[in-house]
Amino acid sequence: MAEAPERREVGRIVKAHGIKGEVSVDPITHRAERFAAGAVLHAGERSFVVTAGRQHQGRWLLALDGVDDRTTAERLRGTVLSADPLAGDDDADELDDDAIWVHELVGAEVLDTAGVRLGRCAAVVENPASDLIELESGALIPLVFAVEHGGGRVVVDPPPGLLDL
Repeated sequence: MAEAPERREVGRIVKAHGIKGEVSVDPITHRAERFAAGAVLHAGERSFVVTAGRQHQGRWLLALDGVDDRTTAERLRGTVLSADPLAGDDDADELDDDAIWVHELVGAEVLDTAGVRLGRCAAVVENPASDLIELESGALIPLVFAVEHGGGRVVVDPPPGLLDL
């Protein structure tokens, strides 16, 4: 049996919008079709079909099948949304070998350039200056300091003192 393709994180539900169950989503993808009507988004074991989507103030407002009121939408606050790969996703990887995908980082072992284990990546935090690798310990390392990745590990070269706080 063929292995299911690895899902890619596409956004996070920030809050409920209005009273009819719409959710406001911070996207981490440039592919608008991820949020088009008919798209399937996954939140852990749950799946949602997008019934309507539109851009609004840098975010996406989505209506999801089965989310019909503000209370239900509010319960989804903070939910990470993922999706199956689309045609062309793999091509993007081939075009830019240096591209780092969130799904490759979360769970990866993080080491410094001397090989010292710093911990595992628990999450990637969106930040205007540079996305941040959040370690299980809560320490944050700007992604710009990643010098190597792949095979379940990320090597970082942070400036002296960054992790001493």
